[in-house]
Amino acid sequence: MGKTLSFVKVDLERDVSLLHKWQQRPYVIPFWKLNISFKEYEKHLEKFLSDKHQTLYLGLIDGVPMSYWEAYWVKGDIVEDYYDPHSEDQGIHLLIGEEAYLGKGYALPLLRAIVHFQFLSQGTEKVIAEPDIRNEKMIHVFEKCGFTKVKPIDLPDKTGMLMYCHRETFERRWEDVFETATT
Repeated sequence: MGKTLSFVKVDLERDVSLLHKWQQRPYVIPFWKLNISFKEYEKHLEKFLSDKHQTLYLGLIDGVPMSYWEAYWVKGDIVEDYYDPHSEDQGIHLLIGEEAYLGKGYALPLLRAIVHFQFLSQGTEKVIAEPDIRNEKMIHVFEKCGFTKVKPIDLPDKTGMLMYCHRETFERRWEDVFETATT
């Protein structure tokens, strides 16, 4: 890719305006449904940042914030009611916030990097996702990363496609990428 990918934890004061702006994007609204006032979004983000079962990140390319990520433990999340989770399953949500980065092939390397990070937790054997069933582009990116479709699930805010990425599948698929990156 020839670019530096990085993730930084979301900071309320530093990031709330940027994240609110991204939530107002026409291509984000149908899937995130957070096109709310700045004050409401600030309260939402504050609540999410205080939730100990998840960590929020900005995704950066060459130091430029361009995406938002929610990495979470399935235990303690509503999605745990939709399958039989292992105690250390993790999940991921994402959005590309900067339009200039859409359709450029950045979602897959970023997703691959954060899933690799999640698998650094030795007990995690599976990372899950539940993108909106209508979001065919993201479902395709998840599949390219190593996720497989399991079943549609009716969540309170959407019908999601429950997807699994097993450690063994992921490591086999991306073995060369991460060996090269660490040598």
